[in-house]
Amino acid sequence: MTFTWPWALLALLLLPAILLLAWWLRRRRKRAAVQVASIALVRAALPQRGGWVRRIPALLLLTGVGVLAVGAARPQASVHVPSRSSTIMLALDVSGSMCSTDVEPNRITAAEKQATSFVESLRGGPKVGLVTFAGTAGALVPPTDDTDELTKALTGLTTSRGTAIGQAIITSLDEISKVDPSVPPTGVNVAPPPSPPSPNGGGFAPDAIVLLTDGANTQGADPQLAARLAAGRHVRVFTIGFGTTSPAPLVCPGDQLNDGFGGGGFGGGAFGGPGGGFDGRGGPLQIDEDALQQIAKATGGTYHRAESANELKSALSSLPSKLSLVKEQVDLASWFAAGGGLLVAVAVGLSLWLGRVRRS
Repeated sequence: MTFTWPWALLALLLLPAILLLAWWLRRRRKRAAVQVASIALVRAALPQRGGWVRRIPALLLLTGVGVLAVGAARPQASVHVPSRSSTIMLALDVSGSMCSTDVEPNRITAAEKQATSFVESLRGGPKVGLVTFAGTAGALVPPTDDTDELTKALTGLTTSRGTAIGQAIITSLDEISKVDPSVPPTGVNVAPPPSPPSPNGGGFAPDAIVLLTDGANTQGADPQLAARLAAGRHVRVFTIGFGTTSPAPLVCPGDQLNDGFGGGGFGGGAFGGPGGGFDGRGGPLQIDEDALQQIAKATGGTYHRAESANELKSALSSLPSKLSLVKEQVDLASWFAAGGGLLVAVAVGLSLWLGRVRRS
């Protein structure tokens, strides 16, 4: 905590002054007491309260004055907030395996819902863009501060063949470069850092990529090459492996399938060949956790494993604090003033209530 007007802390000297005044007044009262003819009359007039109870208002008053004195110094706290000048690219896997029902109702629907909550949590902060990838990758929504546009785009995702993780990272980097001049496009040669950056270290761009996938790269650019491109631009990549290892039927309604699948839904069948996020036996590919961990490590990001909608929600909800590299000084003076004023008011009110004369 820092103070805008630290000299105002001298007001804390009022506390010993108040204590000294209270001690002096108490001594005067003792001297006056011996001049009263009837001690019984004095006792009858005093409130019937214990000694410690009568000290509560004084303690509250001293605390309130102390809080007000600190507030007068204009305390400020340094907090992490989403940078309004940064860009967050959300890269979502829409390969065919996202129709797996191991996560109810299926992976892609659960991912849409949790991604929408994640985007909502960034409202008013950085620009957010949406990249979807299957056999190739494309920017569905360029970086924008229009949260409603993003949430609308997340309600109509369709699946397709292939899983191009590397291309998704490259596409995300190019989208970031369009709004952040300090991040060169991927067509420009940039030397990677000599060593992997630490997730807790500094020197990163204020931009980041959040990549969610349920499989392994099957085509397109090498993900590790794409990670080196991101590391060279100081852009962190946070990776999320989504889905379980348990076989489950593949069920997607027609509006979640592109023309390549012919619509009408499907269940459990093989798509043939290595594309579409499926192996040669027609089952969903296992998440390439090693590759995702290497991508995160190479860029200074982190890897999260999510086997359910709740775990995906937890993984995404933990990201804003990691994405927010910008510190802002928040003025706490109003909170101290309100708290101190409340304590003083309670002290005065309690003192009057305790000191009232009871009628028999």
